[in-house]
Amino acid sequence: AERAHQGQTRKSGDPYITHPVAVAQLLADLGIGPAGLAAALLHDTVEDTDYSLTQLKNDFGDEIAMLVDGVTKLDKVKFGENAQAETVRKMVVAMSKDIRVLVIKLADRLHNARTWGFVPEEKARYKAQETLEIYAPLAHRLGISTFKWELEDISFSVLYPKVYDEIVNLVRQRSPKREEFIQGVIGAIDADLKDNKIKGSVAGRPKQYYSIYQKMVVRGREFDDIYDLVGIRVIVPEVRDCYAILGAIHARWNPVPGRFKDYIAMPKFNLYQSLHTTVIGPNGRPVEIQIRTQEMHNRAEYGVAAHWKYKEIGSDGKISSEDDLVWLKHLSDWQHETADPSEFLDALRFEIGAKEVYAFTPKGRVIGLSTGATPVDFAYAVHTEIGHKTMGAKVNGRLVPLETQLHSGDVVEILTSKSQDASPSQDWLQFVQSQRAKSKIKAWFTAERKDDAVERGKDLLAKALRKQNLPIQRALATDSLLKITSDLRYAEPSDLYAAIGDNHLSAQSVVEKMAAALSADEDAEEPVFELPNKPATRTRTGDSGILVRGDADVMVKLARCCTPVPGDDILGFVTRANGVSVHRSDCKNADDLREQSERLIDVSWDISAKALFLVQIQIEALDRGGLLSDVTRVLSEHHVNILSASVSTRADRVALSRFVFEMSNPAALDSLLNAVRRIDNVYDVYRVSNT
Repeated sequence: AERAHQGQTRKSGDPYITHPVAVAQLLADLGIGPAGLAAALLHDTVEDTDYSLTQLKNDFGDEIAMLVDGVTKLDKVKFGENAQAETVRKMVVAMSKDIRVLVIKLADRLHNARTWGFVPEEKARYKAQETLEIYAPLAHRLGISTFKWELEDISFSVLYPKVYDEIVNLVRQRSPKREEFIQGVIGAIDADLKDNKIKGSVAGRPKQYYSIYQKMVVRGREFDDIYDLVGIRVIVPEVRDCYAILGAIHARWNPVPGRFKDYIAMPKFNLYQSLHTTVIGPNGRPVEIQIRTQEMHNRAEYGVAAHWKYKEIGSDGKISSEDDLVWLKHLSDWQHETADPSEFLDALRFEIGAKEVYAFTPKGRVIGLSTGATPVDFAYAVHTEIGHKTMGAKVNGRLVPLETQLHSGDVVEILTSKSQDASPSQDWLQFVQSQRAKSKIKAWFTAERKDDAVERGKDLLAKALRKQNLPIQRALATDSLLKITSDLRYAEPSDLYAAIGDNHLSAQSVVEKMAAALSADEDAEEPVFELPNKPATRTRTGDSGILVRGDADVMVKLARCCTPVPGDDILGFVTRANGVSVHRSDCKNADDLREQSERLIDVSWDISAKALFLVQIQIEALDRGGLLSDVTRVLSEHHVNILSASVSTRADRVALSRFVFEMSNPAALDSLLNAVRRIDNVYDVYRVSNT
């Protein structure tokens, strides 16, 4: 890393290597592990030096390269809402794959924040606002309090420097008296620990400047009211000790009603556990007290990083199922389902900043939800399919409207529909609160609309293919369809169908490409023979019903590759041994024949001729008894002479029947094909353009 950054300096004037080293030190304090530390040291090399990701992978392996690549993709945030939203979207994807990517990025942002004094004021303010809205809440969601507090305080000092300085001065002025009071409270709780034979430690909790500001602004409280509220933390060995010392403290000082929270029984979204209580302490001053075990304290301070620091699991960055960071899985899900970047960013801000309520399933499972959540939010938090099939809800045993707001402690039973057609309601979007519920509902209706468009598109394409007498089944089932889909820049055939169904793409333009592809798939060139070089002065009618301009004795035959019939546009081609071969103008071989223009000859239909014409058709139908006899009956009714018939049945029970017959009145061909289509189970019939 030092070699790659040789000669580079920071805005502060320090050698650039001081930055990755500082980031690595922050992560070492979290215990991230060797791979994470290596990635921290190398995290800017790919972005800011000539050192490539391929070189890095060769030198350090796939794991470190993956982490560096993940951080690199998040490293450059462009100005503008959509650009920022897309960067955050990438962040969510990256951290859902390996949480270390986000932790490295948070450490990177924290060290950069410490040096914002050396960057232009406007840029520093932009970064500070972004940090308050995105990075600090994500650090909170991951439970890394040490990062969260410093990110918030630095951002606060950049955005509101005068207010920040005022609060710092007020804290400094009040500190001596406050510290004296805190020591008195600590001494009293220490005595309770000894009386109950509990080994534990008691300490004051420092006030965070941004937290004080938030309470002054949001709650409209005076500084003295906030600062006088003393915070104490008690750490004990066992969970039972938490409740024991809680009882002793409540016996000493009266608890404030409504201020007790049991986060041990019901952990927060980021796995935080602790007992919270507020009591009226000495001299009538309120005291906030947190009681937890050492393990709970580690998690409260370091969040997901506690696993690495205290070796509870390996440091591979994967989130295990028992960790149950459900919100992280949900973020990964709905970032795919939210197409609009601004909507995604707004939803992310809401999701990571929302306070939670805790409701229970009838079996006692705790479900964390955003404040204001409804039974529909609850249903989607349990499982997407339960959400889709929701038809009612009971809260604490009573039926309630689906828009009812839930409260902590509610027991929620979701009533689901057994119908296969059960689906969400558009009206739910008016009252659901969670982004998960909103995205799942919108995704369902988007998929439903797409399904309708796909069906419309298939119908339109089938009609266009039938109009051109092209084989529908073969056209839609071959690799040519995938190629056409790719050529038109659609991800998959269903997207192509949807575009046709929504009138964004014409079916005719797709059919033209399909016709060309089908022709290219069929084989074909006939041998050429020399036509006597005589002046084209006379016209000849052959038995085929064709008028040929040229020699009176030339032989004429209708090409079997396309079996033209009167009414088709045709062209003549001089072969080597079989006279003039007559092809349809849209024959698969027509383009190749036109390249040999010296062998083309004018031909036309003789409307007065009494000739028999060869026709080949293919019928596709769902197999059933009596199908073949019904088809032959219809053909006979149209007075055609059947020369051959072949029938095969595929594994999916589709019967493919090919008939070759002669008919004297080609004008009746359309009528014949329509009659065959009306036969039960027949879904397609078309002329075959090759033998």
